[in-house]
Amino acid sequence: MYEEDNIQGELLLVQAELDDIQGQISALIDRQEELYERESQLKAMLEVSKASNNTINNTPSVGPKDWSGSFLWDSRADDVRFNVFGISSYRQNQREIINAIMSGRDVLVIMAAGGGKSLCYQLPAVLHDGITLVVSPLLSLIQDQVMGLAALGIQAYMLASTTNKEVEKFVYKALDKGEGELKILYVTPEKISKSKRFMSKLEKCHHAGRLSLIAIDEAHCCSQWGHDFRPDYKNLGILKVQFPSVPMIALTATATSKVQIDLIEMLHIPRCVKFVSTINRPNLFYKVFEKSPVGKVVIDEIANFISESYPNNESGIVYCFSRKECEQVAKELSERGILADYYHADMDVISREKVHMRWSKSKLQVIVGTVAFGMGINKPDVRFVIHHSLSKSMETYYQESGRAGRDGLPSECILYYRPGDVPRQSSMVFYENCGLQNLYDIVRYCQSKRSCRRGAFFRHFGEAAQDCNGMCDNCTSSLELKEIDATHHTKIIVSLLHDIQLNDQRATLLQLVDKFKAKWKDLERRISAYSICNQCICCLGTTVEASTTREQTGQA
Repeated sequence: MYEEDNIQGELLLVQAELDDIQGQISALIDRQEELYERESQLKAMLEVSKASNNTINNTPSVGPKDWSGSFLWDSRADDVRFNVFGISSYRQNQREIINAIMSGRDVLVIMAAGGGKSLCYQLPAVLHDGITLVVSPLLSLIQDQVMGLAALGIQAYMLASTTNKEVEKFVYKALDKGEGELKILYVTPEKISKSKRFMSKLEKCHHAGRLSLIAIDEAHCCSQWGHDFRPDYKNLGILKVQFPSVPMIALTATATSKVQIDLIEMLHIPRCVKFVSTINRPNLFYKVFEKSPVGKVVIDEIANFISESYPNNESGIVYCFSRKECEQVAKELSERGILADYYHADMDVISREKVHMRWSKSKLQVIVGTVAFGMGINKPDVRFVIHHSLSKSMETYYQESGRAGRDGLPSECILYYRPGDVPRQSSMVFYENCGLQNLYDIVRYCQSKRSCRRGAFFRHFGEAAQDCNGMCDNCTSSLELKEIDATHHTKIIVSLLHDIQLNDQRATLLQLVDKFKAKWKDLERRISAYSICNQCICCLGTTVEASTTREQTGQA
């Protein structure tokens, strides 16, 4: 009896020490995550510092300038802003950016969605005597911009595969001989890289002194480190080489430090003035919902959310993974009484434009789109953006969700997440630079039950954290979270992966899950048979594997 008491006492001491060690391990893991985040921030800062030093060493020094001061064009700019664009006051950094451009400087603008990037080059375009060339990645975006400018009485045109012959003839005459009124010309990057005729006309326009400004919209597409790399954007550096005296402005809503360095290098604008606005959108509420594996349940949840939260037909966007999914989701939402239609790149231009216009005029409540929809949309009253599927990166999600609440009013950004969506995205991003790393970043964002959603964006873009003010689900959650020790599960998965590698096999994620379930079930059966406690699962697993190995090698 005395011996049993001693054993019991020692067992309690050992268990207490184990609990204490487990607590220390948890604290160390938390500290490790903090240090990893700080390490990535410091590396980004170091890259920016090195790039800045290279720029200083390789180019003549340029003194700082107060771009918010008084300039000769102030009264004209105010008049155009108010009487042409109908804007009562400038937003953050807009006036400073316009002054830098009007002073003939190259400019890099990092400005959050809804910050008013378009005005930064459209207003100088009206003030200048010549033609402003705007390079933009999507036809739908270009069409939207040209229509909006035409409604304001500004002579804006586009050159694309859909442009009719009469307009094309007019544009080329304006470039070549200065005939007709043309203030802003929109083209896709493919026009720069593949049309010798266009570049020849642009050269003549420049020699005649009529090319006043070059604007590169969605400039993150230039960088292979960016989330939306477009190969033809790589060739846009030729514009600064051929027209070195023409000021250039590059604009994007999202660019990490690495992408900013890449843009400056690729576009040949080492002496540019850089304006970086905060990424914080304080009016947006971020949520992540667990996504059911049953498609009908997910649609029911989305339809119920929209009808209950936005019964007055407030506008919203639902993003889907594929074109087929877009059509299916739009159809099923319509069947549940939601005014919805789909939008994707496979539709002809007229059909896309029709859907876009109906939604813009609030005749449709919801537009269900792929990533082809939304870049540069001019609809300030989007109250919600729902992601039916996982985005491919933090940058993509930030940009797409940022299409909500551009009027500054409270809006919601909701992402439906389930692990089964990860393999679909990984197959798409596998060959992109840092594609898998970017995907895993957004997966961590979704899986987090404690960290502030907004804080994840600050860390990712290397910006100092700001208060969330209770504008995300994690910061407002009152749920008590329970930590689960997954050591045994992890060891089994590692063991399975090791076996697959040894046998030179391949397995999909679903196949791996099936193998894990089978192994776990087998271990539970053995535990039940031998009356072994749960804490011995790992040991039993190791024993079973060792026995199996010996049998295979003839040593059993």
